[in-house]
Amino acid sequence: MFKKILIANRGEIALRVIRTCKEMGVKTVAVYSTADADSLHVKFADEAVCIGPPPSNQSYLKISNIIAAAEITNADAIHPGYGFLSENAKFSKICEEHGIKFIGASEEMIDRMGDKANAKATMKAAGVPCVPGSEGVIETFEECKKLAKESGYPVMLKASAGGGGKGMRAVWKPEDLQNAWESARAESKAAFGNDDMYMEKLIEEPRHIEIQIVGDSNGKACHLSERDCSIQRRHQKLTEEVPSPFMTDKLRNKMGKAAVKAAEYIKYEGAGTVEFLVDKHRNFYFMEMNTRIQVEHPITEQVIDFDLIREQILVAAGVPISGKNYLPQLHSIECRINAEDPFNDFRPSPGKITTLHAPGGHGVRLDTHVYAGYSIPPNYDSMIAKLITTAQTREEAINKMKRALDEFVIEGIKTTIPFHRQLMEHPDYLAGNYTTKFMEDFVIKEEEIED
Repeated sequence: MFKKILIANRGEIALRVIRTCKEMGVKTVAVYSTADADSLHVKFADEAVCIGPPPSNQSYLKISNIIAAAEITNADAIHPGYGFLSENAKFSKICEEHGIKFIGASEEMIDRMGDKANAKATMKAAGVPCVPGSEGVIETFEECKKLAKESGYPVMLKASAGGGGKGMRAVWKPEDLQNAWESARAESKAAFGNDDMYMEKLIEEPRHIEIQIVGDSNGKACHLSERDCSIQRRHQKLTEEVPSPFMTDKLRNKMGKAAVKAAEYIKYEGAGTVEFLVDKHRNFYFMEMNTRIQVEHPITEQVIDFDLIREQILVAAGVPISGKNYLPQLHSIECRINAEDPFNDFRPSPGKITTLHAPGGHGVRLDTHVYAGYSIPPNYDSMIAKLITTAQTREEAINKMKRALDEFVIEGIKTTIPFHRQLMEHPDYLAGNYTTKFMEDFVIKEEEIED
């Protein structure tokens, strides 16, 4: 087992990893930018190293600074969390070259699955259902136009190196294609330094359902059931739940087998997620694979009583998995609490938290790195907490979430708590009748604003 793990991340995920390491008797090193000096992950780690100023490209994305921090603290492993360098093939390789275990996918695996066009070709070869579309990167607009006509509108243009909704455009008619092609490429170039695009048939009334998998160094993989991530705004997830209200036992079995097949075909090592689009007829299609832990991993942990971070660390240390597939025993919902103003187009709301009262009680879990008196920096993602409720049934989990949201008081900044309160009252959400298009028609009621 590792003696000391450096967590190459910040905020709640860094704190989440630190907690599991402490339970395993493993020492921890936090890294932080000058904007994060007062974050709880810095306070609770055994050691902490400042790696640079607030801009992420000078701190959390600066590989040389993170490797230096690992070397001066004698860390023998690095956990990247999610975001930042978690799916950076170069970082994985440099860790290996420095004799530091990267608790995540190998350089080869990240290269293979991180590029969406390559990942799709790999999954086709593995026999996993894929959305019809281009075989790889589209070289010219003329080729793009031809493919769109062959697939039939609507189509979805996607950045090959994309993520977080960047470089994606839905195109419903031919006359909109060129503008979508040019704007998606420009956005992708700015976000990722790469303007390669590919195209897929747009699945109408889709649900975004992902399967959590874990693979070990022996090539064995298992799945830990599904998560429904369909409530999204601009391709960013807002809330997730497990089990999916759309799921059947038959569909779960088929999707679980497909995800395990995908992981074992590429000999995947570590925790990962195979993401699918599922149409209204319950046909499912491979969308992408995330070679890291997910933001929404807590709801999986809650319904099967399983520590995914611990499993990541054990697998990285060479411990084989049991090979058992897991099915949800309870129902769990996660609401992402962002420092954003839901009444002002979700505009970011950094600043000082003057008051914080955390919800509690049976079946309530709060993952956060903030506290009263903490100042949220404007430099990073706006998520400041994840509120998770777990119960015997979906109805009970929703009622528990309503109660927990009412108890959750954050003052000094704007948050998305009012949005989640209204979501938990929406008839279609209560009925489990939602798709990735749900937020397009969702209207936040102004009367929810409190002085």
